[in-house]
Amino acid sequence: MRSVHAALGATHPLGGEQITLFIPSKDRDGQAIDQDRWSDEALAAMARMFRGATAFPPGKGAWRDDAKGGVLLREVTVMIVSYAQSEELKSHLGALRSFLHRFGRMANQGEVGIVVSGRYYGISKYDPT
Repeated sequence: MRSVHAALGATHPLGGEQITLFIPSKDRDGQAIDQDRWSDEALAAMARMFRGATAFPPGKGAWRDDAKGGVLLREVTVMIVSYAQSEELKSHLGALRSFLHRFGRMANQGEVGIVVSGRYYGISKYDPT
């Protein structure tokens, strides 16, 4: 049987690594952030790194801030999804880290959440500028 790639007439390599980034509407203190700005920046960064990215409509979210005694923060979250080849992902890990840490620091996030190939990575300590 032919491969799915060939059967579909796909012209680009298989992007087997799914990358999902969460852009919340609030900072760790419950204050609104410029979600449109950060969603647009994430889309552009991921499109540059991985050839494309898609933002999904906002959905309801909640996050437990253990550093604040388990307080729940309810917010609206946009998901940004991209697909990449393993080699492509590895070659852009530095740029991805830079974006994630800058977002966490500048948007006062308690944790920046990203899922790579089904594994969740929570970043709560950010590189200095």
